[in-house]
Amino acid sequence: MTDFFAKKPIELLMEEARETGTHSLKRTLGVFQLTALGVGAVIGAGIFVLSGLGAHYAGPGLMLSFVLSGLGCAFAALCYAEFAAMIPLAGSAYTYAYATLGEIFAWIIGWDLTLEYAMGASTVSSGWSNHFIELLNVFHIKMPLWLAYDHWTGLHTAETIVARQMAQASDSTLVPGTQAFLNKVTDIMGAQSPELVQKAHDLLNAPHLFGYEVGFNVPAFVIALVITAILVIGIKESARFNATIVTIKVAVVIFVIGLGFRYVSASNWGSDWSNFAPYGFSGIGAGAAYIFFAYIGFDAVSTTAQEAKNPQRDLPIGIIASLLVCTVLYIAVAAVLTGMVPWREVNIEAPIARAFLDRGLTGASHIITLGALAGLTSVMLVMLLGQTRVLYSMAKDGLLPQKFFADVHPRFRTPYKNTMLVGLLAAIVGCLTPIDDIGRMVNIGTLLAFVIVCIAVLALRRTNPGQPRPFRTPWVPFVPVMGILFNGYMMYKLGWINWARLIIWLIIGMVVYFTYSRKHSRVQAALEGRKTT
Repeated sequence: MTDFFAKKPIELLMEEARETGTHSLKRTLGVFQLTALGVGAVIGAGIFVLSGLGAHYAGPGLMLSFVLSGLGCAFAALCYAEFAAMIPLAGSAYTYAYATLGEIFAWIIGWDLTLEYAMGASTVSSGWSNHFIELLNVFHIKMPLWLAYDHWTGLHTAETIVARQMAQASDSTLVPGTQAFLNKVTDIMGAQSPELVQKAHDLLNAPHLFGYEVGFNVPAFVIALVITAILVIGIKESARFNATIVTIKVAVVIFVIGLGFRYVSASNWGSDWSNFAPYGFSGIGAGAAYIFFAYIGFDAVSTTAQEAKNPQRDLPIGIIASLLVCTVLYIAVAAVLTGMVPWREVNIEAPIARAFLDRGLTGASHIITLGALAGLTSVMLVMLLGQTRVLYSMAKDGLLPQKFFADVHPRFRTPYKNTMLVGLLAAIVGCLTPIDDIGRMVNIGTLLAFVIVCIAVLALRRTNPGQPRPFRTPWVPFVPVMGILFNGYMMYKLGWINWARLIIWLIIGMVVYFTYSRKHSRVQAALEGRKTT
């Protein structure tokens, strides 16, 4: 009989963590590289985009919204830090669940992390492509829409371009980027007039295959393969590349803050609470819920535990320091945005870039585009890195084919086969599919991982209180319980459609588990006294 709640002994985990040789991962990462990986995963284009809509909920109180969101993540980060220091293995939440809650929960979270990391990388590759096309536009280089987007996104983009032209033609007083202008564009697109549809297809000008229009997002496909090649070459090279990119994007954020403060008017922040937070605490809370997803990614640091030189000390520092750095930068950007522009006039589509353009600072807006591009490059690298390390851990436990997913290159010391497979799949998904819905699936998958890690801390404190903990989550049970409540509430706010997608994904995972994984599990084999293949 299969024991679905069989736990992987911590002694066995620690033994695996001490493995060395050509078939193990290479320990080369220090505090700076780990912190850079965390910052690399968190700061993407969100800081330049999400702040716009957040400001319309919270007003200048957007600064407090970022504090509130950061606090919610901090509860989960403190729980991750305890496990990362105690069990320095590559599997992150998957490994922690295996040690505390049992195999079935470990499988669920491992399968769920695939949703977070691989689909997240696909989402980001498509977002990267959008910013790359913006950068090309700066140099007056135009790509055909059918080569710049997947078919559905390309057609939607063509419709949007035509609808914006029609909106401006119908009312010359409308200012692009304002709510009134966006409402007019939405109405035109909702009507789907024959004129709009025909002009959009003419603008798309896509070739036909078997009678159907085709689209292929070339930039998304290429960047995913380039990042995959860097990851195959080695963790040290990947970390060095990431640190360079992170330096560029943090420099851009600091540039935005420094230049922006010269144009801040304190009167835009308001002189009393009702002006600072026009919708009160509920508005600040709504803003926090929306911008929360600008923080996701710090958990990917824990997937590199097996490649850290001193994981017991460095991983907690890397996780918490990266979250702290991002929170400080986010609050400063929110202060600049709401100080430069009265909150009701903040542009929703490109709030930071528009704030600078309105002051004639065209060069600054181009630098912001470059920063967003750099931001998404490092996010993609860390997402693909995290995915390959989770699959490596699952394969080492026998839950996936070990000869493929856990095969380490003798020279590069990376799980190269699974890296190439994951990178190729991310490239294909990113270049052929519209990514809005995938992005929301990534969020719910991430939040589930946060909740399970918080539960795991509580479980291990009861079942194994004497286990040495180089870093202890403070104020237990308060911190993990708050992590469960805060992140559980965010999951609830994502709506039933995303819950349905998550459940379907987990059902597919259960089919894989019962047809393959439980029969090849090393833990199950040890319980039954048999060998695994």
